[in-house]
Amino acid sequence: MIAARPSVSKLSELELSLSGVIRGKPEAVRLSLVCALARGHLLIEDVPGVGKTTLAHALARSVQCNFHRLQFTSDMLPSDVLGVTIYNAHTQAFEFKQGPIFTNFLLADEINRATPKTQSALLEAMNEVQVTIEGRSYPLSQPFMVIATQNPIEHHGTYPLPESQLDRFLLRMRIGYPEREAERDIVRQSDSASAHAARPILSADDLLQLQEQVGNIAVDESIVDYMLTIVERTRSHEALALGVSPRGAQALYRAAQALALLEGRDYAIPDDVKRLVIPVFAHRIGIARASLSQRTTEACERILQEIVNAVEVPL
Repeated sequence: MIAARPSVSKLSELELSLSGVIRGKPEAVRLSLVCALARGHLLIEDVPGVGKTTLAHALARSVQCNFHRLQFTSDMLPSDVLGVTIYNAHTQAFEFKQGPIFTNFLLADEINRATPKTQSALLEAMNEVQVTIEGRSYPLSQPFMVIATQNPIEHHGTYPLPESQLDRFLLRMRIGYPEREAERDIVRQSDSASAHAARPILSADDLLQLQEQVGNIAVDESIVDYMLTIVERTRSHEALALGVSPRGAQALYRAAQALALLEGRDYAIPDDVKRLVIPVFAHRIGIARASLSQRTTEACERILQEIVNAVEVPL
């Protein structure tokens, strides 16, 4: 087991704090923390009103560093995200004015209400932790995490995220409707018991230290082979036109390490992989010969579950 370190011991406190904001959804809270520990970006997809923005806001506020919230709309431009170069009459020179992306946590609320051109403004930042404006590259601060929320693609006024954009999210998850008792607490809670009440528990240095520790989690070769077998099955499955990319395989590996750290282990186990296959892979696959409206999350999850059930678990 991992020796208790100050920053690691704060994880349980952080998880408890987030669970007080998102009532009755421990798995959603845990997956969001896995994503942050694995240096990933998180996509929360669900119907309006179930707490997508609340969870994203609370997670960002739980780390003491810079945070920007950006409401995506159909008339938003890439410069509204990245920034713009303007001419300063006093200095008689062009100056770059940084956009909201220059932060540690970026909450991209309802990301699929923006056009694909604006959505693509995030690609370089999510992959390389930098942005390029008019031929000049600007590094972003560390840690850097995009937490995006979106409504299901069937909803009016949404633009589906392209595969290249989806592949850059480490995890996609749904929150779902709460159980009756949890919803009773939600109904009764005051306005102050919201994401804005979440207090910083980790510093930026704490999070960076934890992310470093994730890389030290041992993953046995048999578990790596187990992951790759699942990946290969997605590429050869007759119902799938798009299988999991190498980036997706790397994402599953990092997520399994992060989950092990979160649960106090210094090694990954097969159950970590089984638990993470759907949130890591479901948004990276595409169903063959299906219209866009038929490419539902449920169908992708069902196929992945069939693949996992068919692959032998290492001892």
